[in-house]
Amino acid sequence: MNNIDTLESKVCGLSPIAIERNSHYCMYKKIKPFLKSLLIITLVFTFALSNVSSALAARSGGRIGGGSFRSPSRTYSPPGGGYRGGGYGYGGGGFGFPFLLPFFGFGGFGGLFSILIFFAVANFLVRTIRNVAGGGDNYNYDNPQVSTAKVQVGLLARGRYLQQELNELAQTADTNTATGRAMILQEASLALLRHPEYWVYGITESETAPLNAAESKFNQLALAERSKFSAETLSNVNNQLLESSQPSLLEGTGNKSELAEFGEYIIASLIVATEGKLELPTIDDSEDLRRALQQIAAVGSDRLLAIEILWTPQAEGDVLTREDILAAYPNLKLV
Repeated sequence: MNNIDTLESKVCGLSPIAIERNSHYCMYKKIKPFLKSLLIITLVFTFALSNVSSALAARSGGRIGGGSFRSPSRTYSPPGGGYRGGGYGYGGGGFGFPFLLPFFGFGGFGGLFSILIFFAVANFLVRTIRNVAGGGDNYNYDNPQVSTAKVQVGLLARGRYLQQELNELAQTADTNTATGRAMILQEASLALLRHPEYWVYGITESETAPLNAAESKFNQLALAERSKFSAETLSNVNNQLLESSQPSLLEGTGNKSELAEFGEYIIASLIVATEGKLELPTIDDSEDLRRALQQIAAVGSDRLLAIEILWTPQAEGDVLTREDILAAYPNLKLV
């Protein structure tokens, strides 16, 4: 028996003849410990991934929204007291350039009529200058500048009061009128402002664009947040109230004290579209977050076009873990 056979005999505990007849068995004995380790690791990963999938599948969300991006019904008149759409002035019909002649002495008209002619000329000049500077009448009046903005706050789950307030707001709010939507925005902002001790994360985003492009940006912001929910378990959009029939998405997964150990956060997002410019501060600390919430809450009903108030988790017993935050909200900043 050579040295190699002797060594294999010692390793496998078999005679040289048995080694020759059972070489596969010998090899199996050598790799058996590695196979066991591989099996254990596979099982661990399988259970871990299944738990993560279950947690993500259980993410519920609430939603309050409404509004329209139709061109505002009120008339956009240029500054200076011009007569847009009336009996006098350029574009309104009635009096135009032929009647400048009496103003300059051809015809003898004077008094109030001359004053009206003067305003007509001034109106024409102002609008002409604005059209040249702004790219046309449609740009300035029918397609005004609109800001789309988002304030997002991450709170400790101990602030469960926020879920209760938003749930009640969704069940009772009027989302079909501008006044009702402004009230909703104020109440949601106040609910967040009342308890800064629970703030952990925050972020803002704002952009100004013409009206015909702002709707796309607003929808993009709203859909990005809604896609992070597996189900909208409470929704009030344009006065259509929808509630899930499931009291809990996590039935049978443990009691609340056990869930509280893992479910630590609540995420609330305020998204608005408003006429004019709305510049929100970049979030670096809690004071920046406070100013951003105050600014967005101050938008009046006469400027507010649309809102989306979104929060997760919404369903009783649902959880949002630190891992969920890192996976779904990587841009949030600590405050």
